[in-house]
Formats: sequence, C-alpha cells, structure tokens
Amino acid sequence: MAKAPASAASIPDISVVVPVFDEEGAAPALAREIAQAFQGRSYELIFVDDASRDGTRAALKALSAEIPQLRVLAHRKNSGQSRAIRTGILGARGAVVVTLDGDGQNDPADGPALVDALLAGPPELALVGGERVKRQDSQAKKIASRIGNGVRKRLLRDTANDTGCGLKAFRREAFLRLPYFDHIHRYLPALMQREGYLTAFRPVNHRHRQTGASKYTNLGRLWASLSDLFGVMWLQSRARNPGGVDEA
Repeated sequence: MAKAPASAASIPDISVVVPVFDEEGAAPALAREIAQAFQGRSYELIFVDDASRDGTRAALKALSAEIPQLRVLAHRKNSGQSRAIRTGILGARGAVVVTLDGDGQNDPADGPALVDALLAGPPELALVGGERVKRQDSQAKKIASRIGNGVRKRLLRDTANDTGCGLKAFRREAFLRLPYFDHIHRYLPALMQREGYLTAFRPVNHRHRQTGASKYTNLGRLWASLSDLFGVMWLQSRARNPGGVDEA
C-alpha cells in the first residue's frame, strides 16, 4: 500500500476509487472522463485492479504521465468488487471518497455534484448515493434489480431506491467505522444509518456498456443478496446507538 506524502498540502480533498476487473477497453477512457469531471478540484484517482487477466493494469499505468493524479493499486489475486473498493479506500488520502463502477456505465460528470451535496449537508450526513434514471440495462436485469431493491428497502428500511448504483460520495472516516464483509458496497446506506449517520440520494445518469461484459448474473446476484440481506438484518438487530458522545 502506498504511503501518504509527508506534506499536508499535497493531501487531496477527494479520492475517486474505481474497482476494475478485465476492463482494458473501458478503463482508460473512464480515467480520462473522471479527470475531466474533477478538473480544478483537489483530488486523486485510484484504480484498483482486481487481478485482471487482460491488459487493464498496463493500460492504466500508461496514463500516469497524462493524468498525474492517477494511482493504480493491484490485487495479487482476484478478491471481488467489495474488496477492491475497500482496498482503494484504505489507500485513499482524501476525507471524501467517490466510488464508480469500472465498466463506464456510471457517468463521472455526476460525481462532483454528489460531493457538493455531501459537503453542503450537516456533519451527520455521511453518504450521498446516486439513483440511476433511465437505466441502460436489459429488461431482465432491470426487473431483477427492481424486485431486489424493493425487498431490501422494505426489510432494512434504508430509504434507498437503488443501492446497486456504484456512484456514491461518502466520508472516508464513516466507511472505516462499518463492519466489512463481501458485497458491503450494496448495503452502505443501511450500515451508515446503523452507525447513526444520515444518508441522501440524488438522480444520476446511466449509460450503455461500451466494451467488455458484465461479471454478474441475475441468479448469482439473488443468491448473494439473500444471505447478505439476512446478515445486515442481524447487524441492525444488534446495534446500540448512544445518540452522540459528549466529553464530560
């Protein structure tokens, strides 16, 4: 893991974290789009290569001179999207983290607005999540997502209509307080609320996948979601919130 620089002045305000696996076709263009969206802001861009089997890592490293804010962290073995996100956040230097999916379907242009909404809110606001409008997915995937989001929202009462959207802005410190498990990225609103934080949501753009293929199937998502859902419900049942802490 790369060490933070000694100079506080060089520490960015925002860390954009993007997990990628076999996204050689999408990653370079996505990196350029993110750099354009956050131009003029204090940010770093962290791509986490989850042991890709193609040229994803080399394609990203080739952009280092073009995008000086770019950092590439690489897993030695494939560990999944949630672990790649966590790796990026652990290595991040910014107090605010923005996450995007690595397939290019999230629009980086929406990222700064989520950051602004987060910073404009009260200190208790820890996460502003994107809600995809006019989703550019297959009908089967949209139906499965609608059912899954409805069941999750009803059981967890997390007020989120679309936790599957990878575009989110949140406070790094708040994320590090959460219990980690695989697929945690789909339950961030509920887990943030469990810790006593506030969450909010804004509509964001959604785009067609231009290259590569989805790494998930509807059946695979359903199986993972059921076990994870029961686990998060258990975590909620065991939560105890002091309502704040005052130094006496």
